[in-house]
Amino acid sequence: MDKPSRIFGRAREWDGLAAFATRPVGATAGGASLGVVSGRRRQGKSFLLQALAEAAGGLYFAATEATEAESLRLFTEALTRHTREVVRAPFRDWNDAIAHLFHSVGDRPTIVAIDEFPFLSKSSPALPSIIQRELGPGGSGRTSSARLVLCGSAMSVMGGLLAGQAPLRGRASLELIVQPFRHRESAEFWGITDPRLAVLVHAVVGGTPAYRNEFTQGDAPDTIEDFDAWVIRTALNPQTPLFREARYLLAEEAAIRDPALYHSVLAAIATGHNTNGGIANFIGRKTDHITHPLNVLEDCALISREPDLLRSGRVRYRIVEPLITFYESIMRNRWAELEIHRAEQVWTTTRQTFLTQVVGPHFEALCRAFVLESGGSLFAEHPAEVGSGTVNDPANRTQIEIDVVALSAPQANSPRRILSLGEVKWGEVIGHHHLQRLATARDLLRPKGYDTDDTVLALYGGNGFTAELEAAAVTDDRILLVDLSRLYS
Repeated sequence: MDKPSRIFGRAREWDGLAAFATRPVGATAGGASLGVVSGRRRQGKSFLLQALAEAAGGLYFAATEATEAESLRLFTEALTRHTREVVRAPFRDWNDAIAHLFHSVGDRPTIVAIDEFPFLSKSSPALPSIIQRELGPGGSGRTSSARLVLCGSAMSVMGGLLAGQAPLRGRASLELIVQPFRHRESAEFWGITDPRLAVLVHAVVGGTPAYRNEFTQGDAPDTIEDFDAWVIRTALNPQTPLFREARYLLAEEAAIRDPALYHSVLAAIATGHNTNGGIANFIGRKTDHITHPLNVLEDCALISREPDLLRSGRVRYRIVEPLITFYESIMRNRWAELEIHRAEQVWTTTRQTFLTQVVGPHFEALCRAFVLESGGSLFAEHPAEVGSGTVNDPANRTQIEIDVVALSAPQANSPRRILSLGEVKWGEVIGHHHLQRLATARDLLRPKGYDTDDTVLALYGGNGFTAELEAAAVTDDRILLVDLSRLYS
């Protein structure tokens, strides 16, 4: 099936869904197939599945928060509209409904997409087990050509469907996570050609498609000079849906029962207190008391746990959704002022905070993503791991923070090769002293058992480089300069 022109990007996701939907019945172990589609809210999952069902002549059913009886009634109505066959007797429960669904599908592969599946499993906890039984030996799914897709945004619920001892573990032949657009794709989606403006906008709204039209009514900044006014009339405007979105992202997660605690944890990470100890000190709790909220936030795909690639046992936490970082750093402490439409005054006094606490760390994350995607064209080989790291400098009694570390794949009986060490600066011109810091770190890592013979010293600049550094990069292929244009090329 060709991807509809109204769907921007998502070529890989569409190809995976189309292959699943059209796979011949004989190509599977027999009968119906199960697919699981997940992803954070506003990424366009429903849009994709609706288009897929339409293109394939399948059934799309969007569940709602309702009792089991009402959900069954709504599902029956949707099934009747699709098959044009009236269900003679109301379904007593999901045992009847799922069995009837598999029997009602014809001989050709037919997509059946159930969206917002967590709503159904909440009111009917046995539903995953029922589907597992019907897909198993002797179940109605063994003679069915249905291609059943379960979709949802509650990441902790969807992640648990196929994990551990869950009933559906091992049953899915498709596991698709719909991610936000990457930085280059996001800039194209927003119609932004200025890379500096693209970074600033991405630091506020990230790559979430819904924020482009539904949440900002199609309002995008025209130029870099329009950015401040755009922030004031969208993200900081209480009359737009974007204004309260960061709060709703947290409130919509069923696993979060103490929003105040979780907002405090997120605020700690957003303001640079991103280690276990730093977070605990920021919110006034013991380290072991924050393990659970950190695990919950990670399960909900709101934060990520990123290990220090050069120092074992040390991890940092990063907020995955840029809008939450923007809210915790800029909006949360000034909420009362923003609600009475004092956005201009708030932005005037917080803009520098935005550049240092929001854009700076976000630019570092973009550079790491760039290396992970394009590292094969930058270094001798494609990196196996990309992250950040810390190098102890005993002579100066300090630590050297490395913003971008690119490592090769480990090989038995060989030292780990460091493909690149990188420094990222958003607001200052990068000079020779930044390069020297990386060279010092490289030299300190060599006696620790790393292979640094071909390590590239990379400098990622949002504000350019000195002429001396640019001249040095011309004559030394182990010095790499990446400016904003290259980041978005």
